[in-house]
Amino acid sequence: MSDHRLLGLIEKRPDISQREMAEALGVSLGKAHYLLKAMIESGLVKVENFRRHDKKIAYLYQLTPSGLAAKVEMAQLFLRRKEAEYEALRAEIGLLRSELHQTPVSAAKTGNASEA
Repeated sequence: MSDHRLLGLIEKRPDISQREMAEALGVSLGKAHYLLKAMIESGLVKVENFRRHDKKIAYLYQLTPSGLAAKVEMAQLFLRRKEAEYEALRAEIGLLRSELHQTPVSAAKTGNASEA
């Protein structure tokens, strides 16, 4: 999911530094650089140089059309996976609740269901 989060950061702040990316993602600077470089090489992100107000050279990152499409696809996949996990947990909770309602209280306290 860090790919999706990185694409979102770039979309919101095209002038973000790699150090700021790393902090926002909770990863090392090297990992942020690696992720960004992979996205640039795969055509998801485009890079341009510009001069900041302090005359230092900085970079401007822009999502390409394929980068925007990838961001949407990643979000959809993540959402589907989380919804499936939610439904599985919901079913498991339902089973546990029904087991608890079927187990007599006296047997549950002693740990022996055959006493009921």
